[in-house]
Amino acid sequence: MSHVHYISSDYLSLETIEGIVRDKCTLALSEAAEQRITRCFEYLQQKAKDSDRSIYGINTGFGSLYNRKISPSDLEQLQANLMMSHACGTGEEVPAEVVKLMLLLKIQSLSYGHSGVQLQTVKRLIDFYNRDIYPVVYQQGSLGASGDLAPLAHLCLPLLGMGEVRFQEYKLESKHVLEMFGWEPIALKAKEGLALLNGTQFMAAYGTYVLLKARHLSKMADAIGALSLDAFDGRVEPFNELIHRIRPHKGQLQTAENVRQLLQGSQLIEQEKQHVQDPYSFRCMPQVHGASKDTLAYAEQVFLTEINAVTDNPNIFPEEDEIISGGNFHGQPLALALDFLAISLAELGSISERRTYQLISGQRGLPDFLVAEPGLNSGFMISQYTAASIVSQNKQLCTPASVDSIPSSHNQEDHVSMGANAATKLYQVVHNLERILAIELMNAAQAIEFRRPKLTSPALENLVASYRNVVPFVSTDRVLHFDIIKSIDFLRTYTL
Repeated sequence: MSHVHYISSDYLSLETIEGIVRDKCTLALSEAAEQRITRCFEYLQQKAKDSDRSIYGINTGFGSLYNRKISPSDLEQLQANLMMSHACGTGEEVPAEVVKLMLLLKIQSLSYGHSGVQLQTVKRLIDFYNRDIYPVVYQQGSLGASGDLAPLAHLCLPLLGMGEVRFQEYKLESKHVLEMFGWEPIALKAKEGLALLNGTQFMAAYGTYVLLKARHLSKMADAIGALSLDAFDGRVEPFNELIHRIRPHKGQLQTAENVRQLLQGSQLIEQEKQHVQDPYSFRCMPQVHGASKDTLAYAEQVFLTEINAVTDNPNIFPEEDEIISGGNFHGQPLALALDFLAISLAELGSISERRTYQLISGQRGLPDFLVAEPGLNSGFMISQYTAASIVSQNKQLCTPASVDSIPSSHNQEDHVSMGANAATKLYQVVHNLERILAIELMNAAQAIEFRRPKLTSPALENLVASYRNVVPFVSTDRVLHFDIIKSIDFLRTYTL
């Protein structure tokens, strides 16, 4: 039986989101959230009925058509037209795990009672989430400014029985899924379409997905880096706390401490060294990995603010009797953080590939390409090529999206964030990092075997032993593609 997570105004942390997804929680609205949604909706309906004034998106057109007044009899059609006309997405489909987060974050944002939606609309989104009905959303089409208009249109079309969904491995027309469950399509009320389409949930879902993945990869980068260091017969002195206390960046201090702990009890690290210094890719792990940790912390703070916020427009304040049109949908805070995060993760990959290169280079008593008979066997030579090609792709993907802006809607929307493009690039970068680290692990585990009978630390011996259950030692050449795939799967599931 799955746990229930109640949508409320309680702070939504990354840990909470991770738990909701991991434990396959079902969602339900708290009583207070239901009251907030209902109160706001009733206030807005009353306001729309009583007022002759133009209220943007409620009784007017959208974007540069804000000055076109819509008659009361057309208000519902206006919202349906909005949904259909904005469903202009194209390109690859958004992965199901990201669509699931989009649904969760959209439900959360609507639950604060500043959006003016019907209770049944939010409950239907919850039904989709709970029954694993994932609207088909496309990766291309959002400028990340009026929020993620095109992706959110595709996310919410199924409420109207339009568009497509993925359900139980099938791609179906939404109307068939509604029929299957005996659900009537939602008739959108004034402002409701705009509330559903305005918002940053496409960018925020991608960012949340990557942050959860990056947390794990950051820890694994330290562990794999420490294993590589020991396999390379590296020195522990660069990780001495004294060095880092006099340049006390938080991530730097943390990385140095992690590596010290990981190497505790290693026979290899304690043996006398012939060399005075190690290459930067080993010696500067605290400084490089640490800077990425600090960037991760910054991005977390931005995204936690966002997922606990209201990001549609206009915003409705029943208590203050105000309906205010502003710009909370603009993705600039996310766009900058997404670009910065991509750079920081690419750097973890960049330094990892350099450690792989050092391990295969035939230095410090290790055989060329980490194989017993180099020449007859090419060993791990080409695994480094693969890592290098992925690192190069990451560099290209790290060209920032957020420095670009192309005006839209008759120049009414004259500065946009391009955060959606930053989000989809970042998704590629984090998966590329996972592949690069898996290749380093493959090389480091191979290299450590040439140091036997001496042992590395208990923590790292555990890592190697667990890994060896999945990927055996390479004594003669074999197809390494399968080892890389197994290494990636291992990396995803292993916890230190």
